[in-house]
Amino acid sequence: MNPTLLDLKDIHEPEAIGWWPPAIGWWILAISIPLLIIFLVWLYKRLTRKTAIKTAGKLLAQIKQDQTRDNLQKLSDLSVLIRRVAISVSPRVKTAGLTGRQWLAFLDRSVKGLPFSESVGQLLADGPYRKTPPTELEISQLFDLCEQWLKSQAKQKNDSL
Repeated sequence: MNPTLLDLKDIHEPEAIGWWPPAIGWWILAISIPLLIIFLVWLYKRLTRKTAIKTAGKLLAQIKQDQTRDNLQKLSDLSVLIRRVAISVSPRVKTAGLTGRQWLAFLDRSVKGLPFSESVGQLLADGPYRKTPPTELEISQLFDLCEQWLKSQAKQKNDSL
């Protein structure tokens, strides 16, 4: 056969597939990746918060039961522990620079009343500067107050997200 006699036309290829609109899989991926990142950040903050509070509870019990430390040393260790927990569970810029009355007011926000500003909690701010070391009763009350503060931290929601 003669190709000129059949009047055949050349093969036409289809148009190239455009990039828009993307397939449904790309839409699902575009939505799920940011949601996964947000979830992982939330989970990380939640786990570190719980770990910090749980570890602090154990350290608090160790400090309380240690008979080799005097009351001034217990007070110092307790103050350091509470500050470390506060920095771990709250934004660092809000807690790291607090001292004196501001620090006690920050601690009061988590518990009922003003036990840090107007009661035995004042030992955290001015205990190391007193002429006499704190008594056993004061230290015991301070430990109870700090345990109460730690429990209130565990109950609070993670407000950083």
